[in-house]
Amino acid sequence: MPTFHVTRELNNYFFSGGFRAAVIRVLITGIAVFLAVMIVPGLEVDSLRAGLAVVLVLTFLNLLVRPILFVLTLPLIVLSLGLFLIVVNALLLELTAYLVRGFSVTGFWPAVGGAVVISLVTMILNAWTADHRPTERRASPQRPPKIINPDE
Repeated sequence: MPTFHVTRELNNYFFSGGFRAAVIRVLITGIAVFLAVMIVPGLEVDSLRAGLAVVLVLTFLNLLVRPILFVLTLPLIVLSLGLFLIVVNALLLELTAYLVRGFSVTGFWPAVGGAVVISLVTMILNAWTADHRPTERRASPQRPPKIINPDE
């Protein structure tokens, strides 16, 4: 019996909160990159090891570099009604191809096509895997109203 309790505690510790979200994020990015490589001509991966490296590097860039690029290009994003985000994602895909040996993007338009496919797949899978359970609201005790101007 105690081993079951310890196993359940470890399972709750590792697969709750941030670790679970990170694993799901990497898996979703992996599925999206795999579909983009299969669909878009001009995106090529030489091996499984290079594909895994692409997924990890792209996840890392989306986590750290994309928010910085988002803030820097915010005026262009607003002027283009959000379409410039596709260009930002294409640049991140090009940067990933530069950083990972065995992954190649043959030009700007394949990068844009890959960025569109990756964005759509991640958007759909994130919506599908989102936690839609209602959260508990704690009722805070009501304070009596404060009278600002008493009878004068």
